[in-house]
Amino acid sequence: MKASLRALITRGIDALRTAGTLPADTATPDFVVERPKTREHGDFATNAAMQLAKAARSNPRAIATALVAALPASDDVARVEIAGPGFINFHLTPAAYQREVATALSQGAAYGRNATGAGRTVGVEYVSANPTGPLHVGHGRAGAIGDCIARVLEANGWNTRREFYYNDAGVQIDNLAKSTQARALGKAPDSEGWPEDGYRGDYIADVAQAYLDGETVDVEGHSVTGEKDPQNLDAIRRFAVAYLRREQNLDLEAFGVSFDTYFLESSLYTGQKVEETVRKLVASGHTYEEGGALWLRSTDFGDDKDRVMRKSDGSYTYFVPDVAYHLSKWQRGYQRAITELGADHHGSLARVKAGLQALNEGIPPGYPEYVLHQMVTVMRGGEEVKLSKRAGSYFTLRDLIEEAGRDATRWFLIARKPDSQLTFDIDLARQQSNDNPVFYVQYAHARVCSLLRQAAEKGYTYDQGHALNHLALLDDDTSLSLMVELSRYPEVVEAAGESLEPHTIAQYLRDLAYAFHTWYAGTPVLVEDAALRDARLALALAVRQALANGLDLLGVSAPEKM
Repeated sequence: MKASLRALITRGIDALRTAGTLPADTATPDFVVERPKTREHGDFATNAAMQLAKAARSNPRAIATALVAALPASDDVARVEIAGPGFINFHLTPAAYQREVATALSQGAAYGRNATGAGRTVGVEYVSANPTGPLHVGHGRAGAIGDCIARVLEANGWNTRREFYYNDAGVQIDNLAKSTQARALGKAPDSEGWPEDGYRGDYIADVAQAYLDGETVDVEGHSVTGEKDPQNLDAIRRFAVAYLRREQNLDLEAFGVSFDTYFLESSLYTGQKVEETVRKLVASGHTYEEGGALWLRSTDFGDDKDRVMRKSDGSYTYFVPDVAYHLSKWQRGYQRAITELGADHHGSLARVKAGLQALNEGIPPGYPEYVLHQMVTVMRGGEEVKLSKRAGSYFTLRDLIEEAGRDATRWFLIARKPDSQLTFDIDLARQQSNDNPVFYVQYAHARVCSLLRQAAEKGYTYDQGHALNHLALLDDDTSLSLMVELSRYPEVVEAAGESLEPHTIAQYLRDLAYAFHTWYAGTPVLVEDAALRDARLALALAVRQALANGLDLLGVSAPEKM
């Protein structure tokens, strides 16, 4: 509907140029078409006249009056009003909303999708956990947000590539290897000789036993076999990383999250990509040496201070491989890169972007785009849940899925804006009541399915062609309110893709479910009149389609029975 009105307004602006009201060289402004907060002010409003006033050397209300007069006739528009300093408000006909029912039914699973991305390639990186233990709930929130961003971008016409970056190099991996070796040697976390920064969870004992048993681990096309020798720290390191990568993959699979690419940090070193990136930065002229260290003049690109790249001992600081990694994304054809991270990474973002700009590789200034999420607090019985015996010090994603179920876990982890603190109430997530938002939305979908079963039991045959010929019967206020809510779905999908905020999909689905439940409670559907019955069934089925499409964008199932 917004696209239709934009086209109408654009034609009106063209008419003003032809009439001489606007200079012939006046560019069509980037005007807004939006829904007012209340429908009393119209179904849609535009600021087009206010955008044109300067070029026309006239006041906005005068231009608004001329633009309204120049608008082509449309069966969708009942009346047009001018408000305030020059806003133009459109009141649509019921037929415009009734046609949205037909659109949802004809487009099916494609309803709400668009071609904004025009097939361009975007890489979405998320989770990217160190392979040192089971995934925790924070990783789960990252997985839900990242996966839903990828789904929403695909719905907006982007060629989306999902990527997991494994930090398989550095001190934490050494601690993993030493912890596994200690377990293999029969040491317990509280015994003498346990590594100072070792991992203490029970899962380390599982890794050590599998290594001693000579188990073979298959992960992403590679096999690693335990060499059974507790003294071979390098072999233990390779096995432990592979074992935990496999475990994390299984957790993510249970969560409905998958990836196209698994990128190893270690490959940046073995492939000389870090050294190559440093050489490019030096050649660009944006580095200098001081105090035996190599510095990036990141203040040239908006950072608050210059950053050390290579320390005096010859080792690289942690942001350098991040620059090399994101350079690889650009080189691999990612025209846009989105990285989902925990909010604790905030401090490193500016230096990574500065490093990419300093390379002079033509990388856009905003590359990559970051989406940061805040922590998750898990509650059960009114008390915070912190520990997991398996992990030793934190509640795992697998624990949460087992207690709350996959659908509720995904919904609750995505349902709030990423940069807001999130409290996950396990008790609420398990409730089968209207207080549980995922149940409430899924129940609306199941209710439509139930309507079809009831119709069949009564001997009614639904004829969609017949229904579409009688949509004009949907002229009561409650039906119109439901159709208005339905019509918002494509706009919500587009906006969620632009803002990278898939939680708005969840919010919309709750609104649509509420509108449907309200309509259902006051509107008998399976009436004797076949025309009215089919029209109302068509509306219910259109709502079901939008619910199913939206739930799919969240990775949540759309059950037919509950």
